[in-house]
Amino acid sequence: MARNFVFLGPQGSGKGTIIGKIKERFNVPHISTGDMFREAVKEGTEFGLKAKEYMNRGELVPDEVTCGMVRERIARPDCTEGFMLDGFPRNLSQAEALAKITTIHTAVLLDVPEEVSLERLSGRRQCRECGAIFHLKFVPPKKDGVCDACGGELYQRDDDKPEAIKERLAIYRRETMPIVDFYEKAGVLVRVDGSGTVDEVAAELLKKLG
Repeated sequence: MARNFVFLGPQGSGKGTIIGKIKERFNVPHISTGDMFREAVKEGTEFGLKAKEYMNRGELVPDEVTCGMVRERIARPDCTEGFMLDGFPRNLSQAEALAKITTIHTAVLLDVPEEVSLERLSGRRQCRECGAIFHLKFVPPKKDGVCDACGGELYQRDDDKPEAIKERLAIYRRETMPIVDFYEKAGVLVRVDGSGTVDEVAAELLKKLG
């Protein structure tokens, strides 16, 4: 039987990392909305072309186009047994639209306190040359400010600065928390404390998913 998941949680909760740890257990694809957008635009799908028009104008892609891209993506053969959606839905109207497209069997909420999100995100450093990501505390480079992989300069992205993170977390609370209520009422929400190590969080989640 197919099992469709959505993963919710604030920035820095480690959704993509945790999905990477558990997806093989369920043998379903990890669908990150960022990757999905890039693929749809590159392949020139119907909704990918529409999204590109908005992006080229520097505008936000409307919900109906994003939902259309999700519908295109989950209709592919690799999603017959289910999928793990990461980064969608982002607001209540997207969650309601997704409910009309398919059934969500499990909504996983990775709960982390704001200070944990701040520590995880503000410590990130990215290589200007190859894009490799490091963390000052968790994955430090061998040499301060220098990429292990290519020797490029490491820098802090603007959206990883504390002021920007606080703004993003405020948007998350405003827009995403109603989705948590939506899935809780539907009886499919699974809450997990996301503040531990990757292995601890993955183990707790697998236990709760049975």
